[in-house]
Amino acid sequence: MKSFHLSAVFLFACCIFISACGLPEDEGAKEAKKKELKEDFRTYLLLGTSSPGGTYFPLGQEIASVIQNNAPVEGLDVSAIATAASKENLERISIEELQLGMTIHIHAKEASEGTGDYEDAKVENLGFFGQLYPEIMQIVTLGETGILSISELQGKKVAIGPKKSGSHDAAKQILEVHGVHDGDYEAIEVDIEEAKKMLQEGRIDALFSFLGLPNNVINDLQTATEDVKFLEITDDGLEQLQKTTGYDPFIINDTSYDWLETEASTITAYAILVGSTSQIDEEVGYEITKALYENASYITHPQGKFITKNNALKGSKGIKLHPGAKKYFEEEGLLEEKKE
Repeated sequence: MKSFHLSAVFLFACCIFISACGLPEDEGAKEAKKKELKEDFRTYLLLGTSSPGGTYFPLGQEIASVIQNNAPVEGLDVSAIATAASKENLERISIEELQLGMTIHIHAKEASEGTGDYEDAKVENLGFFGQLYPEIMQIVTLGETGILSISELQGKKVAIGPKKSGSHDAAKQILEVHGVHDGDYEAIEVDIEEAKKMLQEGRIDALFSFLGLPNNVINDLQTATEDVKFLEITDDGLEQLQKTTGYDPFIINDTSYDWLETEASTITAYAILVGSTSQIDEEVGYEITKALYENASYITHPQGKFITKNNALKGSKGIKLHPGAKKYFEEEGLLEEKKE
């Protein structure tokens, strides 16, 4: 009888252990953190950007420096780090691994509202700090491939960006509206630098990436090959994307790159700065926003020219303002202008 009881206890303990390990440790930890968010205000801040070849990474480095050098906050330390970009930055803010992040406004809106991909993963501690610049989807191939349209990417190898990046989701949506569905092509989930190298070496047929315009990686690809071609989103594709995703049409004109001879239709979204309301308090948030928008002229990156007070609230619809940013925007009269 004693042996039976010991066996039963052992079996019960094993069941508890197996249940506890049902989720991988990292996923289980993330879920726990989401449920137990508490105020943990700090002045050591990590800013999530993108892979080094993306626009977020170099621009984010300068943004971090401008904030660090101009926000009068004792002990403030802002460090920009490489990530997979938009969606990873939102996820890591939600579990308090990042305090600031750069992202596409559409993903931030969904995360703030708990809609779309975030229907069961609303980011409760997300706050809007301001618009940074317009992101432009750039769909690139080489003339030697003979590919003239997005629909011709059936059966091809296509770099769509890393998982958890804004490029990744948008690329799949663009392909879908052109009749190229999951499984119709080989999706290569790499960052823009690796995609550029693979296209140059003939290991892929095309790449998709949300980037500032112009972009050095695309310029470098043209310098190396003298054969870069942009693939256009069709009018029907643009109409479907506007209805279902919120992206707006955009024309890459022939002055966007020195070597570009014809314009190309594509989509655009706002790149924005967001941050944690559970780890950045109102005072620090106010100083961050003020430091950025009053010292953006020190940013040398080409996209820095878009970081202005007049542009600050673009892309904010549906996203809760960080209390510190809200205080600054109110002080500057920007929220009144928005109402008008």
